[in-house]
Amino acid sequence: MSLARRVLFGSNRKGSPRPLRLLVQPLLFLAVFAAYAVGAFGVSGGVVFLAGDAAVVGVLAAAVLASRRAGVALAWASVYGALLGYNADHYLLGLSGRPLGERVAALVSLDGLVFVCVEAVALGTVAWVGGAAAGRAAEALRSRSGEGPSE
Repeated sequence: MSLARRVLFGSNRKGSPRPLRLLVQPLLFLAVFAAYAVGAFGVSGGVVFLAGDAAVVGVLAAAVLASRRAGVALAWASVYGALLGYNADHYLLGLSGRPLGERVAALVSLDGLVFVCVEAVALGTVAWVGGAAAGRAAEALRSRSGEGPSE
């Protein structure tokens, strides 16, 4: 497997695919959407460029995936899912004075989706680097102490 492919899609010692990793992103979307909808997460301010609570959830999930040898693409998708969960709450529930079609159109507008993508790439890359470094450090400590690798 080439280095670029391992970085982008991840690797594991057994070489088997990990399909459950693909469930993380939709679950993050739903969890963040629900947290904002019930008021567990809040927005303090007028113009929001980056939803803090959603970003923290996405970055933590991306770092955990990276520490378990997932690729940077999954880190990007995890942060994107969490940030999109905030956007769904904002557009679908926060703009209740507008018709549903208009709210859905605002949610799926290309400029908004691209803006969230740029945020997700930036935050996901940082989270992936940190998580991958932490995972490699933990593996090195385990191998020095005589324990085998966890995977």
